[in-house]
Amino acid sequence: QGDHAASAGGAAAEAVASPDGAFLAYEHDVQVQLEAAQIASRIQQVTQACQGAKFGDCAVLEVDQRSGERPSGEVKVRIAPKGVEPLIGLAGEGGQVQARNTRAEDLAQQVADTALTKARLEKEHARLLSYQDRKDLKIEELMAITTRLSEIEAGVEQANKDAAQQRRRIDTQLVTLHFDTTSGQRSRSEIGEALSESGNILNLSVAFLIRAAAALLPVAIVALLAGWGIRAWLRRRRRKA
Repeated sequence: QGDHAASAGGAAAEAVASPDGAFLAYEHDVQVQLEAAQIASRIQQVTQACQGAKFGDCAVLEVDQRSGERPSGEVKVRIAPKGVEPLIGLAGEGGQVQARNTRAEDLAQQVADTALTKARLEKEHARLLSYQDRKDLKIEELMAITTRLSEIEAGVEQANKDAAQQRRRIDTQLVTLHFDTTSGQRSRSEIGEALSESGNILNLSVAFLIRAAAALLPVAIVALLAGWGIRAWLRRRRRKA
């Protein structure tokens, strides 16, 4: 098993597909920057284009959308190779493909292992079926063969599922689109957050001082009265002396 990877920023790369006789499963991670107001509608457009098979067979696997001052989101799809570039083009329309990574996992060994497992199980299944027709089988032997046949059939079914999943990963490609605001909007948002935080800090500081003053006021009054009483007592003693 091996991994092949390539990355590009800004411009879209040419579509890639597993060559004939190869068993490569391609995955694409794309970072798209858009104006904040465009992100929600663009996520919807990409999702609808996939669900409507606008660029070929496509299945939406995940949609994540976050609002607020810095809206962002993510769409993950599995699509036919010919639809990868048009879908990425739609995602970045009016914005910028900031970064892109394409990688491929070689499934040749997995495909071979699955085929070998299935062939071995089918061969054993046929052999046990021939034993089952024998007239000299004891009841416990027949029960053991029946149990093993059930296990083999379950194994063949799982091998078929594994093969179908491997074929799906080879025939289609996983595309993950990450949507974020432009650098300028992020900077403005960060400044706004900083100002908001400074305002909150100031409010908290003032509130703390008010509470502290309220808590210390009775103590200050008592101390003032005590000081006044002591001074009055000292003055009386001096007069008597």
